[in-house]
Amino acid sequence: MAILEILYRELIYFWYFFTVQAEQIAPYWIFGMVLGSLISVFGKEKLLLVFAAMQKKKWGVLGIIPASLIGIASPLCLYGTIPIAASFADKGMQEDAPSKDRVPSLDGELAAFMMSSILLNPQLIFYSAALGYTALIIRLISCFLCGISAGLLVRYFFTGRNYFNFSHFSGSTTNRDIDSNLLLRFLKNLLRNIKVTGPAFLLGISLSALFQRYVPDYAVAALFGRHRAFGLLMAASVGVPLYVCGGGTIPLLISWIDRGMSLGSASAFMISGPAMKITNLGALKIILGIKHFSLYIVFAVAFALLSGFLIDLFI
Repeated sequence: MAILEILYRELIYFWYFFTVQAEQIAPYWIFGMVLGSLISVFGKEKLLLVFAAMQKKKWGVLGIIPASLIGIASPLCLYGTIPIAASFADKGMQEDAPSKDRVPSLDGELAAFMMSSILLNPQLIFYSAALGYTALIIRLISCFLCGISAGLLVRYFFTGRNYFNFSHFSGSTTNRDIDSNLLLRFLKNLLRNIKVTGPAFLLGISLSALFQRYVPDYAVAALFGRHRAFGLLMAASVGVPLYVCGGGTIPLLISWIDRGMSLGSASAFMISGPAMKITNLGALKIILGIKHFSLYIVFAVAFALLSGFLIDLFI
């Protein structure tokens, strides 16, 4: 009987923490999915047209800036982004075309576009608003700068060489937003978003409730807050296995920040997690090759740690 009473009491505590987190975050999750579906159904083609227009203008290094912004605005996952990037890359590598008709290599712009797209999207922007405006602005700026940094490095260290190899992904992804009825197209896209993000969202709230119940405040503060270098390293490391879905990590971050996690550690977590998510790494290894893939890992870890250090230093 005593064991049953204890289990019942712990279940009540868990349900309390779970419902508090759900009420706090669910509106951001819902609005994020709606926004992402709206952009995917009604705005995706416009984003592609903007990127295509960049090929016709000689922006030079400045083209990396809009490329990074478009990556953030894109609601597509990496597997949806790769075929788009491949189509642009093909137009820039027309070896049989006259030199005057060739489009200069866009690897720098593609790197910026894909890096920022991996880190952030419209849905995740809404999710991240639940962290507070300071954390949201930090996430926006750090992801934008990460995309620009990736683009600059690829542009200047891989001049005359191809950084990407999209041949394995040619025609591998089909567009599922094809229903002639726009409302049905939107609803189908929204249901797919719910199906994909819902389980991770519930898991994130559950983990957050367990952390709040069983992990004392001082432990989180000691792990992520008091010792800057160690906290950053731990946050960047923990982000890799825990990051399954962006929305699912928001409840954890809210709990950790409330309990003493520094904003620098939170930023490191928000960069290393999506950058090295297992599903993303599998696709990136294919289009980068082992050498370039290794450089990508080094860059992602270094940027996560550096940005976190600077944020803790100045904020």
